[in-house]
Amino acid sequence: MKSWTRDLALAGAWFVLDQATKGLATWLLADGPVVVIRGTLRLALSHNRGALFGLGHGLGDPWRTLLLTVLPLLAVAGITLFLVRIPERERFARVGLALILGGAAGNVLDRLVWGHVIDFIDVYAGWEPAMGWLVERFGTNRWPTFNIADIGLVTGAGLLLVEAFRRRPAEEAGPAPDPADVGDEA
Repeated sequence: MKSWTRDLALAGAWFVLDQATKGLATWLLADGPVVVIRGTLRLALSHNRGALFGLGHGLGDPWRTLLLTVLPLLAVAGITLFLVRIPERERFARVGLALILGGAAGNVLDRLVWGHVIDFIDVYAGWEPAMGWLVERFGTNRWPTFNIADIGLVTGAGLLLVEAFRRRPAEEAGPAPDPADVGDEA
């Protein structure tokens, strides 16, 4: 199997996982939130009209349509074309882009079908040190509600950073010495 087909399969699997969990959340959380870990995690249905973590939710049309639907559709197409051309050795970048592709496609489909993205994972800090840090920096002890697609987007971006830092030291070191030349100084 070619590596790009494996990468596209991962993107497709992430997309299906995202859509399946959103469908379950819509069905199971219609009557209200479910606490999973008291003081830390609950599942609560939310309709996000903004971008990742609700950014840009106050945009009016046509900007909302352009920035949150048209550009992501173009990004999905561009990422797909780029993904099939990445060298096999850049495995962190390949997996990262596959997760980004699956996540972006899931959120774009939501926006096209429903006019909003379905979010349902609600994390908040009930532990005092974490709560203080969040409140001090963000004015709340809650992280923005998110979904499986968002996990793919953030994890994928992290893997792209890993690939960038993993590659850099090897490129700066220059070519490795030829083993045939070692020990021939006489």
